[in-house]
Amino acid sequence: MRLFRLAKIVRIGIAHGLDQMVLEHEPTGRLRWLGRVAAAVAFWRDLSAPRAVRLREALEHLGPIFVKFGQVLSTRRDLLPPDLADELAKLQDRVPPFPSEQAVAELERVYGKPVDQVFARFSREPVASASVAQVHFATLPDGREVAVKILRPGVEKIIGHDIALLETFAGLLEALWSDGRRLKPREVVAEFRKYLHDELDLMREAANCSQLRRNFTGSPLLRVPEVHWDWCATSVMVMERMEGIPISQLDRLREAGIDLKRLSRAGVEIFFTQVFRDGFFHADMHPGNILVATDAAHFNKYVALDFGIMGTLDEVDKNYLAINFLAFFRRDYHRVAAAHIESGWAPKQTRVDELEAAVRAVCEPIFDRPLKEISFGKVLLRLFQTSRRFNVEIQPQLVLLQKTLLNIEGLGRQLDPDLDLWQTAKPFLERWMEEQIGWRGLVEHAKREAPQWAVLLPQLPRLIHQSLDREPEKAIVAELAALKAEQARQRRTLAVIAGMLGILVLTLLVL
Repeated sequence: MRLFRLAKIVRIGIAHGLDQMVLEHEPTGRLRWLGRVAAAVAFWRDLSAPRAVRLREALEHLGPIFVKFGQVLSTRRDLLPPDLADELAKLQDRVPPFPSEQAVAELERVYGKPVDQVFARFSREPVASASVAQVHFATLPDGREVAVKILRPGVEKIIGHDIALLETFAGLLEALWSDGRRLKPREVVAEFRKYLHDELDLMREAANCSQLRRNFTGSPLLRVPEVHWDWCATSVMVMERMEGIPISQLDRLREAGIDLKRLSRAGVEIFFTQVFRDGFFHADMHPGNILVATDAAHFNKYVALDFGIMGTLDEVDKNYLAINFLAFFRRDYHRVAAAHIESGWAPKQTRVDELEAAVRAVCEPIFDRPLKEISFGKVLLRLFQTSRRFNVEIQPQLVLLQKTLLNIEGLGRQLDPDLDLWQTAKPFLERWMEEQIGWRGLVEHAKREAPQWAVLLPQLPRLIHQSLDREPEKAIVAELAALKAEQARQRRTLAVIAGMLGILVLTLLVL
């Protein structure tokens, strides 16, 4: 089975000239003989199409798992040339559905009884089909309309085979291709494996959906379906059925009376709210995953679908972004460069002035253009590409952030060509920066720490007493005379008491 699959991959790769894509960077290397053999065997092939188109078509011919791999690969714009990344971003999961009998059999295996005893109605005709799952509509016994997402039967085995082959190819590329190590193929495949592993667990996706719904409870901008946990399992996810018009169908949206300009601004607000307020964002916001509600109760709201890929940002990520955004708006490129080195993302031996000059070359030209003409996503993309020159380690969560920002910006400008992303985002950035590094952030941090101080404060007298009873460290004894040691002990005691009083005052203020 694996040898047959490998032979098919090699045949399709040669037919689309993927060997030439590799060899054009290896004019005198040890792979040249492979190129001559491929050219002789496939003398009939047509290589007139651009290389990016040929790569996309090859992945489409290889099947849904490779299509998914191309989609993930398109997000690594820090590694890929722009033409390849742009073309791979066009890949869509137009995957034929699997037979309804298999869907029903999987449901009956999970629930342990006939599907007609689980749902009041179950539509055998799927409404959507993707690489790893497909969706059917159904009705719960209490009459609620739901969408039932079911994993493809045997998809784990298929994925296991294809991932193993991709890992083999990645290892060969690193070993044989001079440019292989820079492109980090094994790292990209490992990242792909993680994405697929997450998507194969529909309980994880259900949890992601539930979290996002909780974050936007009562929001006038975004609807997230309710998860029906009693019907969920690892291979089945049951959620509220959502109605709306796909966001890519602009004519239908206009006919329904949707305000496209307002919708574009709302999309930016939703994205920045997810990122900067919650640190938890939908990282697969392509048009196929977004509807627009047209019913009276939710008119003009976004409707989010498919929660298999979510991004998260921790406090370190947020602080890094805060420093860089603040320095960027002040045109303090030295601080941007220094932050990269201090964080350890750029090698310690990197010269700050050289990295500063490279960042300035990317950012400075945009300040002389009207804001609406500036692509926030493309600026971030160019920064990532510049980082590659300095061996900056791009964090996966920031790659997801950049990819999602490009999606949101492209979608927003499709709805409103005059969208000013920067002006729309600025209030959220300013508020977030204040919460991160301003007085508001200090107060919020103190509130979060207050419960711990409430436990610690009663223990302070005992801890102070223990501290006073300890013998001075040997290093201090060797350096200081007995009188100086006594004076230092007294000063330390006063400092602890003063600190205790300050903490007590701050705790009383924030509680």
